[in-house]
Amino acid sequence: MTATAKAMFGAGCFWGVEAAFRRQVGVLEVTSGYAGGDVDNPTYAQVCTDRTGHAEAVLVEYDPARTGYETLLDVFFAIHDPTQANRQGPDIGRQYRSVIFPLDADQEARATARIAALEASGRLVRPVATVIEPAGRFWPAEEYHQRYLEKNAGPFCR
Repeated sequence: MTATAKAMFGAGCFWGVEAAFRRQVGVLEVTSGYAGGDVDNPTYAQVCTDRTGHAEAVLVEYDPARTGYETLLDVFFAIHDPTQANRQGPDIGRQYRSVIFPLDADQEARATARIAALEASGRLVRPVATVIEPAGRFWPAEEYHQRYLEKNAGPFCR
């Protein structure tokens, strides 16, 4: 069996983020959840108060023989506005921050380099607001949030 790897990101509401990563070749599983906060086993209702410190996040399990962390960073930066601090679209609050949670020193170095390259590229009209935070513990969201866009038709995310 091929070894798998994991990556963790927050880019606004996890429904659309999860769906976007699921479309990436080589991604095996994506779990919506909460990371970066200081409350054990938080609920959606708690995270929505913006008082737990958590971000809505996704944990991506992937096959490194079919896709790499650099490609996942490409997806991350393509699916949201990394210049918006503590919001994405209509969703406002620290729980919607643009954040990369590196799971090891290599991921941290690659994420730092990617942010620096994006800043230096001149392609953005505002500075990058994406932060890099220690991964800490990932708490899976409630079951109804998993594969939300697959289960619920509607104009929620694009």
